[in-house]
Amino acid sequence: MAPSKRPQETAVAEEESSPKKLNTNFTKEDIEHFFNAQIWKSEFQDEIQKQVKESSPYKWGTIKHLMDDTLLRQVRKEVLSEIAFTKKETDIYKVYQSGDLANLSGLDWNDLSRLPSLYKLRAAIYSQEFRDVVSRITGCGKLSGVKTDMSINTYTKGCHLLTHDDVIGSRRVSFILYMPDPDKVWKPQYGGALRLFPAVVPNVPHTDYECKLVPQFNQIAFFTVQPGLSFHDVEEVREEKHRLSIQGWFHIPQPGEDGFVEGEQEKTEAMSTLQQLQSKELQEFDFPKSIRTEINPLEMKNIQSCERLNQQDIDYLKYFINPTYLNPTHIRKLSEFFIDESLVELKDFFNDDYASVLKQLLRDVEINTETPQNSTEVRHPWKIAVPPHKQRFMYIDGTSYHGLSKGEIKHINEVGPQEQPNFTLLKQSNNLNPTDSKIIEICEFLKSVAFKKWLKILTGLILANEQILARRFRPGHDFILATTVDSDAGRNDYEENVLLEATLNLTPTAATGKKSNSWESGEFGGYELCMAQNTNDGDEEDDPAIYRSSKDSEEDSVLYTSQCKWNTLTLMVRDASLLKFVKYVSINAKGSRWDISCQWNIKAETEEETEN
Repeated sequence: MAPSKRPQETAVAEEESSPKKLNTNFTKEDIEHFFNAQIWKSEFQDEIQKQVKESSPYKWGTIKHLMDDTLLRQVRKEVLSEIAFTKKETDIYKVYQSGDLANLSGLDWNDLSRLPSLYKLRAAIYSQEFRDVVSRITGCGKLSGVKTDMSINTYTKGCHLLTHDDVIGSRRVSFILYMPDPDKVWKPQYGGALRLFPAVVPNVPHTDYECKLVPQFNQIAFFTVQPGLSFHDVEEVREEKHRLSIQGWFHIPQPGEDGFVEGEQEKTEAMSTLQQLQSKELQEFDFPKSIRTEINPLEMKNIQSCERLNQQDIDYLKYFINPTYLNPTHIRKLSEFFIDESLVELKDFFNDDYASVLKQLLRDVEINTETPQNSTEVRHPWKIAVPPHKQRFMYIDGTSYHGLSKGEIKHINEVGPQEQPNFTLLKQSNNLNPTDSKIIEICEFLKSVAFKKWLKILTGLILANEQILARRFRPGHDFILATTVDSDAGRNDYEENVLLEATLNLTPTAATGKKSNSWESGEFGGYELCMAQNTNDGDEEDDPAIYRSSKDSEEDSVLYTSQCKWNTLTLMVRDASLLKFVKYVSINAKGSRWDISCQWNIKAETEEETEN
């Protein structure tokens, strides 16, 4: 048993470390003085309440000049001088973040004395007085005073947060208190706006935002966390500016608090996991669907029996492929490497003539054609990938164009003909421009028997079915969040539970020269990244997709990164243990990321084939 402290020592220690004793220093009058006096007026609260009720696309609100101006300016000074920020980057965000401020009052007095204004602010935000105001204007019900959840973020050039609904655990109200430079107006062209997305149906956000809030100093934005509805993002910051903010949540009352309801938290958590991740709506509105079409038995037999390319195969392939990759000796070396690594990268994949024409066509589109900025501007043969809390990019899949309304999706999924991809038929459309026609020609080539024979010789794998997608990731818009291969990717006993994946990277601005440096830096996104899933169950707070931060140890899970490239084919075997995503492409990127993405199921070897 440890020796007891003398009474005087104990009192001093408690005074220095006890947050409750420090909290008692703030009277009701103190709390009220921390805010702008208008907050406490019934007429003002009634006006904000009315705005929230009439808001769209869901219930949200904003208050300008929330805090006492002098106090918030002091908070900003303390934050900039005393708070250390850690860069964190995942598939869904890039931001500089402080630690959780919930334990701010657990600091010793020497630390706390450097942050007195920040401590006042946190006490004010989670005070009973302000929680009652938030409850009234939002109509959300009682809020917890013991569960605090707040951090400071700074968004600099390139920082962003993609579409999500904030539904985690016991969150009831989200808020963002903005603290950019108080003496300058934050202009719309700087980016960093809060954007709100309507839902097509619950759990499925529209790909285009409905409204946005350009942040200003001492302005708060807030909304009730609404499962399947409260979708929002933070627009990328475009300039060398600091968009400083305090991000936080009010939670449902905890045991022992006024308003606590037994089982309410469990119900809320179930809504976030079941309705969001496994909802029928999410599956129905998921386009392009991960559906690989059957390679017919005759074609598969032809491919499987191929030991070397015949002259007819070579004549067809050499129109496209670099002659180096048709050399039997070189193919054998690549095959040996692929078998050892389950991964191979082929630079200068297309021959010079074909690549030169293709690059000119792609650059012509980027320079002389307006890039679609929303879903209504995307035209045949292109479509837009949805939903945007999973992915957003333009794609060609070889099928007819369709809209994304509830009725159109129901028709596509349940009523109309189940169309199979046919790039050859699509290529015969009268309204294709030369670039789209060339891209579709490449998709035809990747579906050809000759290419699959070549692929079989290089990888040693027999392909059972396939999906080919031409993709364009536009600056300031597009990405794919981390996904895995299904653990039962094989549809039957004759297929392996892994996929052979190919990415044919055709980004013309990543060609040789100085411009390639911008993509290679990684700061403009657009790269494809593959990483091992985080199996650490002991820390639920860790984001499973954090792969780049100030801590070098967090990069250990990254297995493969491919920056935007020109004319490069990457082949990879992937199973359910690996996450893969395409990072959001920055608004400041030199152009779009262009690629062709392919997936093939792999036929399992028979015992006789294994012995051979």
